[in-house]
Amino acid sequence: MVEVVAALIWENNRFLICQRPGHKARGHLWEFVGGKVEPGETKEQALIRECREELDIQLAVGEVFMDVVHQYPDITVHLTLFHAAIAGGTPRLLEHEAMAWITPGEIDEYDFCPADETILARIRAEYGSR
Repeated sequence: MVEVVAALIWENNRFLICQRPGHKARGHLWEFVGGKVEPGETKEQALIRECREELDIQLAVGEVFMDVVHQYPDITVHLTLFHAAIAGGTPRLLEHEAMAWITPGEIDEYDFCPADETILARIRAEYGSR
């Protein structure tokens, strides 16, 4: 099982999502910014590193929002999604094809990675009125 971390970043009642590069597994699907935890890293350290590498931002990591285990045909992931905030910088695309700030009501307009579906359902339920 691969440990993966991601950030739930809110700004003005919208949260940040990114579109995976076409050449990667699950290419062109949308996801939360983040990635794999490397040996010797804490989940928080991995999330800070991934956000710096992928979006050139400094991240303040908060509490865990939710974690899920999802089995893809090629890999099983344990995804931990943290509440987070941008502590410095402005997000810019270094790896993803696109990024968007969306409301919970706009979730259905995007094709997300299957591992995110349970998380998105909780976001809809808890923040749907935003």
